[in-house]
Amino acid sequence: MKKIISFFIITLCCGLYANAQFEKARDSVVQLFGVVMTADSLEAIPAVSVTVKGTKRGTITNNDGIFSIAVLKGDVIEFSHVSFLAGSAHVPDTLKGTQYSIVKTMVRDTVYLPVAIIRPRPTPEQFARDFVNVSVAEDEMEILRKMNTPEARRAYLAKLPQDGREMTNRQLNNVFQKARYQGQVPPMNIFSPAAWAEFINAWKRGDFKRK
Repeated sequence: MKKIISFFIITLCCGLYANAQFEKARDSVVQLFGVVMTADSLEAIPAVSVTVKGTKRGTITNNDGIFSIAVLKGDVIEFSHVSFLAGSAHVPDTLKGTQYSIVKTMVRDTVYLPVAIIRPRPTPEQFARDFVNVSVAEDEMEILRKMNTPEARRAYLAKLPQDGREMTNRQLNNVFQKARYQGQVPPMNIFSPAAWAEFINAWKRGDFKRK
Protein backbone atom coordinates (compact mmCIF):
# COMPACT_ATOMS: atom_id res chain seq x y z
CA MET A 1 0.00 0.00 0.00
CA LYS A 2 2.83 2.39 0.86
CA LYS A 3 4.48 1.65 -2.51
CA ILE A 4 1.29 2.54 -4.37
CA ILE A 5 0.91 5.80 -2.44
CA SER A 6 4.57 6.65 -3.08
CA PHE A 7 4.13 5.94 -6.81
CA PHE A 8 1.13 8.25 -7.03
CA ILE A 9 2.99 10.99 -5.15
CA ILE A 10 6.02 10.72 -7.44
CA THR A 11 3.78 10.74 -10.54
CA LEU A 12 1.93 13.80 -9.26
CA CYS A 13 5.21 15.62 -8.56
CA CYS A 14 6.56 14.79 -12.01
CA GLY A 15 3.37 16.05 -13.62
CA LEU A 16 3.48 19.28 -11.64
CA TYR A 17 7.16 19.76 -12.52
CA ALA A 18 6.55 19.12 -16.23
CA ASN A 19 3.60 21.50 -16.21
CA ALA A 20 5.73 24.15 -14.50
CA GLN A 21 8.46 23.68 -17.11
CA PHE A 22 5.89 23.96 -19.88
CA GLU A 23 4.45 27.13 -18.39
CA LYS A 24 7.95 28.52 -18.04
CA ALA A 25 8.83 27.72 -21.67
CA ARG A 26 5.54 29.19 -22.85
CA ASP A 27 6.16 32.36 -20.88
CA SER A 28 9.63 32.60 -22.44
CA VAL A 29 8.29 32.87 -26.02
CA VAL A 30 8.37 36.45 -27.31
CA GLN A 31 7.14 37.85 -30.60
CA LEU A 32 9.94 40.11 -31.77
CA PHE A 33 9.10 43.03 -34.06
CA GLY A 34 11.68 45.35 -35.52
CA VAL A 35 12.91 47.56 -38.31
CA VAL A 36 16.42 47.64 -39.78
CA MET A 37 17.76 51.00 -40.98
CA THR A 38 20.99 52.57 -42.14
CA ALA A 39 23.02 54.23 -39.40
CA ASP A 40 23.86 57.36 -41.39
CA SER A 41 20.58 58.22 -43.14
CA LEU A 42 17.97 56.07 -41.33
CA GLU A 43 16.76 54.47 -44.56
CA ALA A 44 15.03 51.10 -44.50
CA ILE A 45 17.19 48.14 -45.54
CA PRO A 46 15.32 45.35 -47.33
CA ALA A 47 16.43 41.71 -47.57
CA VAL A 48 18.40 41.70 -44.30
CA SER A 49 18.88 38.20 -42.88
CA VAL A 50 17.57 38.00 -39.29
CA THR A 51 18.52 34.77 -37.50
CA VAL A 52 18.51 33.47 -33.93
CA LYS A 53 22.07 32.68 -32.88
CA GLY A 54 22.74 28.98 -32.42
CA THR A 55 19.58 27.91 -34.23
CA LYS A 56 18.33 27.53 -37.80
CA ARG A 57 15.36 29.83 -37.30
CA GLY A 58 15.29 33.14 -39.08
CA THR A 59 13.56 35.53 -41.45
CA ILE A 60 14.33 38.49 -43.71
CA THR A 61 13.16 42.08 -43.74
CA ASN A 62 10.61 43.28 -46.27
CA ASN A 63 10.92 46.26 -48.60
CA ASP A 64 10.31 48.60 -45.66
CA GLY A 65 13.00 46.96 -43.52
CA ILE A 66 10.41 45.45 -41.13
CA PHE A 67 10.61 41.92 -39.75
CA SER A 68 8.82 39.72 -37.23
CA ILE A 69 9.98 36.48 -35.64
CA ALA A 70 9.19 34.32 -32.60
CA VAL A 71 12.14 34.13 -30.16
CA LEU A 72 12.86 33.22 -26.56
CA LYS A 73 13.82 35.55 -23.77
CA GLY A 74 17.61 35.81 -23.64
CA ASP A 75 18.14 34.95 -27.33
CA VAL A 76 20.74 36.76 -29.40
CA ILE A 77 19.50 37.98 -32.78
CA GLU A 78 22.04 38.32 -35.62
CA PHE A 79 21.66 40.64 -38.60
CA SER A 80 23.60 40.22 -41.86
CA HIS A 81 23.54 41.82 -45.29
CA VAL A 82 25.93 41.71 -48.21
CA SER A 83 26.37 45.51 -48.23
CA PHE A 84 26.50 46.15 -44.47
CA LEU A 85 28.58 45.10 -41.49
CA ALA A 86 27.02 42.29 -39.46
CA GLY A 87 25.34 43.20 -36.18
CA SER A 88 23.44 41.61 -33.31
CA ALA A 89 20.82 42.42 -30.70
CA HIS A 90 19.94 40.82 -27.35
CA VAL A 91 16.43 40.01 -26.16
CA PRO A 92 16.30 40.72 -22.40
CA ASP A 93 15.67 37.65 -20.26
CA THR A 94 13.87 39.81 -17.69
CA LEU A 95 11.34 41.01 -20.24
CA LYS A 96 7.77 41.35 -19.02
CA GLY A 97 5.15 40.39 -21.58
CA THR A 98 5.18 38.44 -24.83
CA GLN A 99 6.11 41.19 -27.30
CA TYR A 100 9.29 43.13 -27.87
CA SER A 101 10.30 45.64 -30.56
CA ILE A 102 13.70 46.99 -31.59
CA VAL A 103 15.19 49.39 -34.10
CA LYS A 104 18.46 48.05 -35.51
CA THR A 105 20.89 50.30 -37.39
CA MET A 106 23.59 48.90 -39.66
CA VAL A 107 26.76 50.49 -41.03
CA ARG A 108 27.66 50.20 -44.70
CA ASP A 109 30.56 47.89 -45.46
CA THR A 110 32.84 50.05 -47.60
CA VAL A 111 35.43 48.18 -49.66
CA TYR A 112 38.45 50.10 -50.98
CA LEU A 113 39.85 48.69 -54.19
CA PRO A 114 43.54 49.01 -55.04
CA VAL A 115 44.58 52.15 -56.86
CA ALA A 116 44.63 51.95 -60.67
CA ILE A 117 46.68 54.56 -62.55
CA ILE A 118 45.70 55.20 -66.18
CA ARG A 119 48.27 56.99 -68.32
CA PRO A 120 47.92 58.24 -71.90
CA ARG A 121 50.09 57.13 -74.80
CA PRO A 122 53.59 58.60 -74.76
CA THR A 123 53.12 60.57 -77.97
CA PRO A 124 50.20 61.43 -80.29
CA GLU A 125 52.03 59.70 -83.14
CA GLN A 126 52.22 56.42 -81.24
CA PHE A 127 48.55 56.68 -80.30
CA ALA A 128 47.57 57.27 -83.93
CA ARG A 129 49.67 54.33 -85.07
CA ASP A 130 48.17 51.95 -82.51
CA PHE A 131 44.65 53.22 -83.18
CA VAL A 132 44.93 52.58 -86.90
CA ASN A 133 46.55 49.15 -86.54
CA VAL A 134 44.27 47.80 -83.84
CA SER A 135 42.07 44.91 -84.96
CA VAL A 136 38.39 45.39 -84.22
CA ALA A 137 36.21 42.33 -84.05
CA GLU A 138 33.31 42.30 -86.48
CA ASP A 139 29.91 42.57 -84.91
CA GLU A 140 26.89 40.48 -85.88
CA MET A 141 25.46 43.14 -88.16
CA GLU A 142 28.68 43.32 -90.18
CA ILE A 143 28.79 39.54 -90.52
CA LEU A 144 25.16 39.45 -91.69
CA ARG A 145 25.83 42.33 -94.10
CA LYS A 146 28.65 40.37 -95.73
CA MET A 147 26.53 37.24 -96.01
CA ASN A 148 23.58 39.12 -97.54
CA THR A 149 24.63 38.80 -101.18
CA PRO A 150 22.46 37.97 -104.22
CA GLU A 151 24.19 34.60 -104.58
CA ALA A 152 23.56 33.74 -100.93
CA ARG A 153 19.93 34.82 -101.17
CA ARG A 154 19.35 32.70 -104.28
CA ALA A 155 20.96 29.67 -102.66
CA TYR A 156 18.86 30.17 -99.55
CA LEU A 157 15.62 30.56 -101.53
CA ALA A 158 16.41 27.42 -103.52
CA LYS A 159 16.56 25.39 -100.31
CA LEU A 160 13.67 27.13 -98.59
CA PRO A 161 10.44 25.12 -98.85
CA GLN A 162 7.28 26.86 -99.95
CA ASP A 163 4.82 27.88 -97.29
CA GLY A 164 1.09 27.25 -97.31
CA ARG A 165 0.24 30.47 -99.09
CA GLU A 166 2.69 29.84 -101.93
CA MET A 167 1.52 26.25 -102.38
CA THR A 168 -2.12 27.41 -102.48
CA ASN A 169 -1.35 30.06 -105.11
CA ARG A 170 0.54 27.51 -107.18
CA GLN A 171 -2.33 25.04 -107.03
CA LEU A 172 -4.88 27.70 -107.91
CA ASN A 173 -2.73 28.82 -110.84
CA ASN A 174 -2.57 25.26 -112.17
CA VAL A 175 -6.36 24.93 -111.89
CA PHE A 176 -6.78 28.28 -113.68
CA GLN A 177 -4.46 27.25 -116.53
CA LYS A 178 -6.34 23.94 -117.02
CA ALA A 179 -9.67 25.73 -117.05
CA ARG A 180 -8.34 28.43 -119.40
CA TYR A 181 -7.12 26.03 -122.08
CA GLN A 182 -9.80 23.38 -121.60
CA GLY A 183 -10.69 21.74 -124.92
CA GLN A 184 -7.62 23.11 -126.74
CA VAL A 185 -3.87 22.64 -126.87
CA PRO A 186 -2.06 24.91 -124.38
CA PRO A 187 0.56 27.20 -125.90
CA MET A 188 4.18 26.03 -125.94
CA ASN A 189 7.17 28.31 -125.49
CA ILE A 190 8.88 26.79 -128.54
CA PHE A 191 6.61 28.94 -130.71
CA SER A 192 7.01 32.08 -128.54
CA PRO A 193 9.31 34.80 -130.01
CA ALA A 194 9.91 36.19 -126.52
CA ALA A 195 11.08 32.77 -125.30
CA TRP A 196 13.45 32.46 -128.29
CA ALA A 197 14.85 35.93 -127.62
CA GLU A 198 15.52 35.04 -123.98
CA PHE A 199 17.17 31.77 -125.08
CA ILE A 200 19.49 33.59 -127.51
CA ASN A 201 20.47 36.16 -124.88
CA ALA A 202 21.22 33.42 -122.36
CA TRP A 203 23.33 31.62 -124.97
CA LYS A 204 25.33 34.76 -125.65
CA ARG A 205 25.87 35.34 -121.92
CA GLY A 206 27.26 31.82 -121.59
CA ASP A 207 24.62 30.58 -119.15
CA PHE A 208 24.75 27.10 -120.71
CA LYS A 209 28.52 26.69 -120.50
CA ARG A 210 29.71 23.86 -118.29
CA LYS A 211 31.14 25.25 -115.07
